[in-house]
Amino acid sequence: MRSGVLLMALVLAVLASAIGVIYAKHEGRKQFVQLQALEKQRDRMNVEWGQLQLEQGTWATHSRVERVARRRLGMQMPDAESVVIIRK
Repeated sequence: MRSGVLLMALVLAVLASAIGVIYAKHEGRKQFVQLQALEKQRDRMNVEWGQLQLEQGTWATHSRVERVARRRLGMQMPDAESVVIIRK
């Protein structure tokens, strides 16, 4: 009788262990899939960041800023007569 109870306990322990292994493996696979999706998102965001940096560099060139200042704002370089020197 005692050996039958011990055998049943061992069988239950083995089943619980097997279920635990299966669950852990499943969770590991789910997390790996999530990791891959996050890595893809990171790569897309890195590409977008590079494109935005290039775009910012294009929009901020000195020649473009000067051209916009002249066309849209009507700004011009001051001539020598209009420059006032302030001394402290």
